Amino acid sequence: MSVSTPLSDVVELASALIQRPSVTPEDAGCQQLINSRLAPLGFNIEEHFFIDTLNTWARKGSDGPHFCFAGHTDVVPVGNEKDWRHPPFAGLIENGVLHGRGAADMKGSLAAMVVATERFVKKHPDHKGSISFLITSDEEGPFINGTTKVVDLLEARNEKIDMCLVGEPSSRDTLGDVVKNGRRGSLTGHLTVKGIQGHVAYPHLAKNPIHEVAPALADLSSKEWDNGNAYFPATSFQVSNIHGGTGVGNVIPGTVDVQFNFRFSTESTVEGLQQGVCDILDAYNLDYEINWTVNGLPFLTEPGDLLNVTLESIKEITGVASTPETSGGTSDGRFIAQTGCKVIELGPLNKTIHQVDEQVCAKSLDDLALIYELILEKLLANK
Repeated sequence: MSVSTPLSDVVELASALIQRPSVTPEDAGCQQLINSRLAPLGFNIEEHFFIDTLNTWARKGSDGPHFCFAGHTDVVPVGNEKDWRHPPFAGLIENGVLHGRGAADMKGSLAAMVVATERFVKKHPDHKGSISFLITSDEEGPFINGTTKVVDLLEARNEKIDMCLVGEPSSRDTLGDVVKNGRRGSLTGHLTVKGIQGHVAYPHLAKNPIHEVAPALADLSSKEWDNGNAYFPATSFQVSNIHGGTGVGNVIPGTVDVQFNFRFSTESTVEGLQQGVCDILDAYNLDYEINWTVNGLPFLTEPGDLLNVTLESIKEITGVASTPETSGGTSDGRFIAQTGCKVIELGPLNKTIHQVDEQVCAKSLDDLALIYELILEKLLANK
């Protein structure tokens, strides 16, 4: 590694995690490394393997309040490795910057969580409440064998989490400037509109489903689904894929497939959005089939102990006045929040996530660990 000074505990662990090529749903030994650090602290380690996904549930303590760190070890594919300035799984540090796939999303956060917990437990071996880690290798993939399955297991045995911090890279321009205190819901529609295939020269003998659905799509995209609220922007409708035709230029297609997505606020419901879509499609007398996928429901953590303590800790460590937001995509926090748990997301800058040459400032990971440790101090230290 191109450094002249010793690495901090946080950066050293983050680099070691990056060196394990855990492309979703592979874990590649990341959780084993993390668990080897948690077990000596008194954590009870449970490993749960569902189909193709390794998950860890580790808990220290049995009483409340119960605080959980949640995250994922899996990363997205690197693409063409030749496009990377440094090998994507080398975990190299250059000029104070840690490079590699997962540096920001989210192996850096995992390292900060582990080191923060080590420091806190050493200072407060008799801390109140419980600390836990919920870690999966299925966040970047189909998300069906990961966090949601562990949450189901915990619910089945009535094991409740009170507060959860997810290490997703939430920061925009400087560490801690944004904290996610909620996320929009995600609803995907898979629509097939049926017509009659025919020759383009004889349109009167055919029925073009692309022409049929076009006005309905225009209405769907222009409809005001809701106005949002103080925490959420207005619900949005976006078409993501359209496919129709046989691949030749002289055939009117018999069907057209349309995929669309809602990112919706707490002002809308799954049932209401579904009904609204069908009302518009029916108004145009379309012959259609539609299948729905609920990717996640919206959740919100309003001001209270968890959010307030997080904002205070960021301010004390970095001097930054953080802004709570609900923008962006989905995260595994949506599964945990449905149990009634308060959930926030706080991690490093998200500028390079999923990109070639993903990277994170090494010092920001050290500061992130200090923030996490201070959150534990404020919530669980016996005064």
